[in-house]
Amino acid sequence: PGWVQPWPMRAAFVPDGVPVCGMAGDQQAALIGQGCTQPGMAKCTYGTGAFALVNTGASCKHSQAGLLCTVAYRLGGRVTYAVEGSVFVAGAVVQWLRDGLGMFASSAQIEELAAQVKDCAGVVLVPALAGLGAPHWRPQARGLIAGITRSTTRAHIARAALEGIAFQVYDLLAAIRQDSGAALSSLRVDGGAAANNLLMQFQTDLLGLQVHRPKNLETTGLGAAHLAALGAGLIGSLDELSYALEQDRTFVPSQPAAAVAAHLGRWHEAVRLA
Repeated sequence: PGWVQPWPMRAAFVPDGVPVCGMAGDQQAALIGQGCTQPGMAKCTYGTGAFALVNTGASCKHSQAGLLCTVAYRLGGRVTYAVEGSVFVAGAVVQWLRDGLGMFASSAQIEELAAQVKDCAGVVLVPALAGLGAPHWRPQARGLIAGITRSTTRAHIARAALEGIAFQVYDLLAAIRQDSGAALSSLRVDGGAAANNLLMQFQTDLLGLQVHRPKNLETTGLGAAHLAALGAGLIGSLDELSYALEQDRTFVPSQPAAAVAAHLGRWHEAVRLA
């Protein structure tokens, strides 16, 4: 713990003399807020982009896929590491459909629109609106919609956009699993886009893992509060915070392996063309 000094913290509107009991980056804070305190535990935050971290314990795993070995947190002088990767465009593709194409008035309406069709009918949307992030690292890539036919509707494109988010996270977690050597048993999710049930169900189908969504999707703030409570001596360990992780829903894989393989084949061909 430290103390706020008169400058430059005064510019951040923190009164002089306030104790600073914990500090963390936003994704590290979300990892703590999700209770991912054991090696192999993973979380993904779905915001305008998507950000996944896997706890690797005391081992710093150097990536072969351009991912980051990062300090997850340090408590009592003991460092816990994580492998981290980011998707450039996740919820931002929904914003583009809303603002750029005028497909719906509010972002939440995409789920209702996408649910009007049972599948994408072969349409694939690669959300490379700002290039492709991890693990592809192709800044020159551009957005792509493939598989359009005369029968393609707004609903197919909306559903393909949501699936495009899930595909990117699948690729990211596949790289993280390879780098970390962790056999993930589940994924914990948060962020505004994690409220979308259709997206979360498709994500769990692709990964073949249970996806756990908490009632509080703002786990970044929750993790920062947990660190402050530790630093202030209000709690003795992160294990005392399990009560705060009240779950909203667990998504369970439902698609057969052959269907998932077909989805991934179409996706990776579209990524090659993007």
